[in-house]
Amino acid sequence: MITLYGISNCDTVKKARKWLQQHGIDYRFHDLRSDGINEALVNHWLAQLPLEQLVNRRSTSWKQLDESVRQSLTADNAAALCCQHPTLIKRPLLDNNGSLHSGFSEAGYHALFLS
Repeated sequence: MITLYGISNCDTVKKARKWLQQHGIDYRFHDLRSDGINEALVNHWLAQLPLEQLVNRRSTSWKQLDESVRQSLTADNAAALCCQHPTLIKRPLLDNNGSLHSGFSEAGYHALFLS
């Protein structure tokens, strides 16, 4: 099962969804805000992706965090923080039958699905 995690109003998520639909790729969309996430899921992601690939340090949500929170972020406390602020997660996050991919590029998706 292919799951695309993101938020519905994110432009990059919209591009990824459009690409998947145009290429006939069946997937399920999971909205990080409305569908929610839990620490177990985020820890599962962190077991496969480095923290730098999962947390978007350029996001508005990141910039709005207190400096002490940003400085103390580790893989051990990232799950709780991401559950509290799901928009910290770099979007979209694609789970392609257990293989995780963060971000979107047409070339990257082409390599994943059409090569």
